[in-house]
Amino acid sequence: MTSVDRRDIGLLLLRLGVSGPMFAHGTQKLFGWFGGSGIKGAAKFMEEHGYKPGKLSALAAGIAEAGGGTLLGLGLATPAGGAAAAAGMAGAAAVHTSHGFFGYAGGYELNTIYGVAAAGVALIGPGRLSLDHACEYRLDRPWMAPAALAAAAVLTAVVVGARQAELRESRNASEQKA
Repeated sequence: MTSVDRRDIGLLLLRLGVSGPMFAHGTQKLFGWFGGSGIKGAAKFMEEHGYKPGKLSALAAGIAEAGGGTLLGLGLATPAGGAAAAAGMAGAAAVHTSHGFFGYAGGYELNTIYGVAAAGVALIGPGRLSLDHACEYRLDRPWMAPAALAAAAVLTAVVVGARQAELRESRNASEQKA
C-alpha cells in the first residue's frame, strides 16, 4: 500500500471545502434544509430568473449541487461529481452576471470559485483518501474526466442559452407593451 502524502491531504481538504457548501446549497433547493425554500421556492426562483420549466430546473440544480457535492466529498465517481458540480455553478453564475464579478455585490465570484475547483478536482483526481482509490478507480478512468466535463459543458451551454433566449423574449415583450 502506498502512503498518504501532503498532496492527498490537500486534495481531501479541497474536496471537502467544495463539497460541503455544494451539498448544503443543493439540499436547500431540494428539501428546504439549512434555511432553504425547498423545491417549490427554488422552482419559483428559477422561473423568475428565466430557467423554465422552473421545477425541472430547480430539481436539476439541486441534484447537480447536492449530488455532485456528495460525490466530490466522498471522492467517488470524481469525474461525474466534479462535472455535475461545475455545471451547476455555471448555471448559477449566469444568474449573477448582471451584478458583476465580486460576491459582495451579488456577483458570480463564489460560483466561479466552486465551479473551477470542482472541475479541477475532476481533472486531477481525488487522491488516495477517497472511495475511488479504495475501489481501484473503477469509476474514475482517465477518459472519464474529459468526457464528463465535455458533456456537462454542452448541457450547460444549451440550458444557459435557452435561459438567455427566454430573457430576451421577455424583454422584447415588455418593450412592445410600453
